[in-house]
Amino acid sequence: MRDRMTGYSPRPVPGVTPAERIMVTTRTPMCDGGSVALGHPRVALRIEGGSVTCPYCSRTFVLAEGAGHDGDH
Repeated sequence: MRDRMTGYSPRPVPGVTPAERIMVTTRTPMCDGGSVALGHPRVALRIEGGSVTCPYCSRTFVLAEGAGHDGDH
């Protein structure tokens, strides 16, 4: 049976959420908090629309135009 992702993603809040936006070419980017000393566990995110925000560090991953035709496995 295939695992299902929760689809949880915090909503960015202007002035509170970091404005870091990372362009990606895959609908399933991985995030570990970046190169900071206190990152977070590496998590797989799923871009359903055009972007997804990491629930740990609030980095926003934006799907590059013309990208996102990942296989379903």
